[in-house]
Amino acid sequence: MDTINKEDVIFYILKETILDEAMLKIGRYLTEEELDIAKDGLEWGLMTGIDTVYDTILFEMIQNKSYEKD
Repeated sequence: MDTINKEDVIFYILKETILDEAMLKIGRYLTEEELDIAKDGLEWGLMTGIDTVYDTILFEMIQNKSYEKD
């Protein structure tokens, strides 16, 4: 398995974060099976709207000329 360079990561969610959220919301940590379901749900949720997110980011960059270098 390749090591991920933290400098290359833009967004990530740790297993610990999901477990902490579960503890806050339902009062217990998730089982391994539940973690698999959570992973699938997160992947689906994040990927469902990613095209809209990319389009918005690129539109904002094009509209804001301060990103251009002279």
